[in-house]
Amino acid sequence: MDNDVYGHVNNVVYYSWFDTAVNAYLIEQGVLDIHAGQTIGLVIETQCNYFAPLAFPQTVEAGIRVARIGSSSVRYEVGLFAAGEAFAAACGHFVHVYVDRASRRPMPVPAPLRSVLEHLQVCV
Repeated sequence: MDNDVYGHVNNVVYYSWFDTAVNAYLIEQGVLDIHAGQTIGLVIETQCNYFAPLAFPQTVEAGIRVARIGSSSVRYEVGLFAAGEAFAAACGHFVHVYVDRASRRPMPVPAPLRSVLEHLQVCV
């Protein structure tokens, strides 16, 4: 998205980047079908800390990790970087609760998804 009146990308766009980084990874790994999958992740919590502005046309890179895997929830942590920069412009997290697409009731994190997520899990 284009810059806002202050000359940088608006704060709400950062949350979109968080979501895109995680979902793109899960789709690439073959464990998320956003159109027909039985299990979907609903965001129940988000947070972001901003350290430096990002502005169009900068290229933005994202790093993701999994901080916690529960029975039906996952806490993802994301860092956003101007391309090539060593320090994050923003860091944040969001929590997905995995639910049945039709009933919207919580479901255990499916085994294939859990396996992919465990590779991103970093204990601090």
